[in-house]
Amino acid sequence: MNWDQIKGNWKQVQGKVKEQWGKLTDDDLTVINGQREQLTGKLQERYGMAKEEAEKKAKEFADQCNC
Repeated sequence: MNWDQIKGNWKQVQGKVKEQWGKLTDDDLTVINGQREQLTGKLQERYGMAKEEAEKKAKEFADQCNC
């Protein structure tokens, strides 16, 4: 799935994001709103990931998401 599809289906995708990254709050999910850049920033913030690692994890999530 690509990020345009994820953004369009964000309400449904939020549950899968929370399953994957439980440290993300509902407020974080509201801020992210299906935007890859926001997700990578929140992953860096909550999990202490480097930017490259957060981008890789976000891409892996999108590739595996059957939302």
